[in-house]
Amino acid sequence: MTEFFQSLGLTFEAAWFIATIAGILLIALPLMLAVAMIIYVDRKVWAAIALRRGPNVVGPFGLLQSFADGLKVFLQETIIPSAANKGLFLIAPIVTFTVALLAWAVIPFGPEAVLADINVGLLYVLAISSLGVYGVVVSGWASNSKYPFFSAMRAAAQMISYEVSIGFVLVCVVLWAGTFNMNGIVLAQLGHGFGIVNAFAFNLLLFPMWVVFLISALAETARAPFDLTEAESELVAGYQTEYSSMSFALFWLGEYANVLLMCTLNAILFFGGWLPPLNIDLIPWFDIPGFVWLFAKIFFFFFVFSWIKATVPRFRYDQLMRLGWKVFLPLSLVFVVLISGYLMATGHYS
Repeated sequence: MTEFFQSLGLTFEAAWFIATIAGILLIALPLMLAVAMIIYVDRKVWAAIALRRGPNVVGPFGLLQSFADGLKVFLQETIIPSAANKGLFLIAPIVTFTVALLAWAVIPFGPEAVLADINVGLLYVLAISSLGVYGVVVSGWASNSKYPFFSAMRAAAQMISYEVSIGFVLVCVVLWAGTFNMNGIVLAQLGHGFGIVNAFAFNLLLFPMWVVFLISALAETARAPFDLTEAESELVAGYQTEYSSMSFALFWLGEYANVLLMCTLNAILFFGGWLPPLNIDLIPWFDIPGFVWLFAKIFFFFFVFSWIKATVPRFRYDQLMRLGWKVFLPLSLVFVVLISGYLMATGHYS
């Protein structure tokens, strides 16, 4: 894209700057639209499982319901509790929303379709996603209310606990792919399963790690059955109890952007990302673009997230922590040893 703007007579610096801004907008704007639409999809899936109709009034088939909800919160008054720390109270949702967008900078939508194709892309995603806990903790503390504070502490412990197991799962993927680069991880899956399936998930050593990653992603994003940061009978409505209007909407948007990110990571790390499912020409006369395959996989995983939310009852908090520390952490550590030992024994690194 920089070369295109240079061809228009701009200097390299100006062309690079405009190309970078254009790339950011090409990711951020469709992502915001996608967040609005997956909220609609989420509600439709819940409704279908509960034998209800879901949103069906605003727009054709209820498609504009999310935009109507967004307009409603935009027109509401932003109420700040008198005893709250006003600066931190307003900054917290901005931090949550911003961090949720930053991770998308290294997500490859195709062989060349990535904003920042850096060598440590996966490490960047892990670092950025870890920053989300700050928005949660600050929002709970700045509200100066005990229930949001309890929820924030609970959410922080939950996110940190499952980030540990996610980190070891990512180590397993990096060991097998031999790179932190996101495109490199996708290309390492080419024909990996039985010689024709483009996915790490069909590897007997990596399949358990995908299961751990999927469940940990649910806990990391506080989705059911791990939505204990919003346990209504205990915490009213979680760390965002005191928030209203657009500050509440930013938490909502950030949460769904994180859910989309976890669905995307499932697709990229274990199911071939933008590669087709099979390493064969499914339609010889038509080449399906990579981003179409990636979006289809993201949509599938989001459906799985919604399906689980609609059908699985909420865990107790002690069950949540036991699963993270006593099951997933030792299991992921064992598989790091197994995978590294197997790769060394088979001469993978020779």
